[in-house]
Amino acid sequence: MIALLGFLTIGLFLALTMTRRVSVLTALVLVPVLTALAGGFGAEMGPMILTGLGKVAPTGIMIAFAVLYFSLMIDTGLFDPLIRGILRLAKDDPLRIAVGTAVITMCVALDGDGASTFLITVSALLPVYKRLKMSPLVLTGVVCLGAGVMNMIPWGGPTARAMAVLKLDSSQVFTPVLPAMVAGIVWVLVASYLIGLRERRRLGTVSLPEPEPELVAGDGPGTPLAPPRGRPLLTAFNLTLTIALLAGLILQVMPLPVLFVIGFAIAALVNHPSWEKQQALLDKHAKSVVLVTTMIFAAGVFTGILTGTKMINEMATAFVNVIPDSFGGHLPVLVAITSMPLSLVFTPDAYYFGVLPVLAQTAGGFGIESAEVARAAILGQMTTGFPLSPLTAATFILIGMSGVQLGQHQRFIFGWAFATTLVMTVAALLTGAISL
Repeated sequence: MIALLGFLTIGLFLALTMTRRVSVLTALVLVPVLTALAGGFGAEMGPMILTGLGKVAPTGIMIAFAVLYFSLMIDTGLFDPLIRGILRLAKDDPLRIAVGTAVITMCVALDGDGASTFLITVSALLPVYKRLKMSPLVLTGVVCLGAGVMNMIPWGGPTARAMAVLKLDSSQVFTPVLPAMVAGIVWVLVASYLIGLRERRRLGTVSLPEPEPELVAGDGPGTPLAPPRGRPLLTAFNLTLTIALLAGLILQVMPLPVLFVIGFAIAALVNHPSWEKQQALLDKHAKSVVLVTTMIFAAGVFTGILTGTKMINEMATAFVNVIPDSFGGHLPVLVAITSMPLSLVFTPDAYYFGVLPVLAQTAGGFGIESAEVARAAILGQMTTGFPLSPLTAATFILIGMSGVQLGQHQRFIFGWAFATTLVMTVAALLTGAISL
């Protein structure tokens, strides 16, 4: 009964958001509340929601200050050389820009953190897309593909969780799928080429317009808040601060929210020393912060109820129970193919700490090593699914900063993402990482 209620919650949410019947924020809150009430969990719902909100609070704080930080860096022109470099190589060609987006994303994603990957790539590339009138769905889609494949690295979420829960090391899980990951990278470049080709046909080769001067509230009505462009010392400081921030992120010298809170405070003080300019900065970017953070906290309500009611646990058990015995010998392939769609149903923790151990134990009964099941799981689950899943906070960073709706993003890129999983699964079969 509880499993059925969980599948109903997920299905209703996806149906409402993908058909644009209601906003994602409204569906994230009201759908699980209604199904929890229908299941008789009304009395326990408050603590469940508070627990869910508590778990996403650090992410919400990090995102709020990261958006402010990178918005300030864009205002100062820090990313202008990168943007000019992309445009120089792309020559105002949407196809080349799409491929360049994939390359940049995969380079940035080497830190293994989806949230920071989306923050950096969208901050740097969205101005290019806007100035060339390219669809932001192309940006979110290509970034989704690039970041998803790179999330297979051993310090990324899926592989790290798989190794931890099954007590394996990277030589057992990651090294055998490295050729499949390379195939995935090649496919992402091919896919971004095809997506860019379609966008080129829609727009043609465009001419880059001159950027208009940006006016925001400053010391008085209609007064421009002049970004400190053309000041080498300040630009050098901003670049140094950003590199230090990213290094701190990779080395984990402090929790991510703390790094961005401190980083933004320093950047705001140095770039806009007066109270009036700092206030104008906050006023200018308040809308972006609110749009993204409210999604994060709404997702906390959603996952809090699904976890607290045990819907996720029951869905995991129900899924494993429906696997016929005749499919047991083919379990690795089944796991690889289904893991990407299941990322829309399970959180990363729920899948790796709830579903994967049961799958590995089941596979053991058929003489299949747990390492092979782990390799199959990371080929799709959260590898191409995490930038699509409404249960992953990073998804809302990507769509929130790009200004697209979740349903639009899912419809646009789901087929390409699933194709990535299929390509890597075939490569894994050919190289012996998993068996048929």
